[in-house]
Amino acid sequence: MTKSVSHIFGGEAKVKIMRLFIFNPGLTLTSSEVSHRAKERSNTARRELNNLTKAGLIKKRARGFMLNSSYAYLPAIGNFLVDATPISEKELIKKLSKAGTLKLVLISGVFLHDPDARADMLVVGDNLKQSKLVSTISSIEAELGKELRYAAFETADFQYRLGIYDKLIRDILDSRHTKILNKLGI
Repeated sequence: MTKSVSHIFGGEAKVKIMRLFIFNPGLTLTSSEVSHRAKERSNTARRELNNLTKAGLIKKRARGFMLNSSYAYLPAIGNFLVDATPISEKELIKKLSKAGTLKLVLISGVFLHDPDARADMLVVGDNLKQSKLVSTISSIEAELGKELRYAAFETADFQYRLGIYDKLIRDILDSRHTKILNKLGI
């Protein structure tokens, strides 16, 4: 988490919860769902939900909490939180490398402010451990406040799909993206 952002908004937990609601505007979440998705303790989540409700950013509903879409500063806060990326490219690679030997990591979508992108991340590597990858993606999602659309392939499978012009691979590579790791020369 960018330290300055969490200091400005009063802590990392608050920023993660703000991101969760701003990047998922139609969701109504219970306190326990917020705690789970933001990976924060339940008492911390309840405290921050209470603070954000008092501030007017979120509203309490019978089934839980939701973003107050008429909050006056919502566009400004939303743009700020999108631009103040909580995780650097270097940190992404470090986290993802726990899942296997990385060969290619490409970011798009939420990382580049492109909601229409087919995927937010493409991960290619050798000996990828699916459970480690899922766990790592989950922790990144908690920091971002948004579920990631991602694709992960073993190197041989990726190269095969690339060779046959697989639609998913072509869509990802043809859209706006940034390669943050490229050992395949693509």
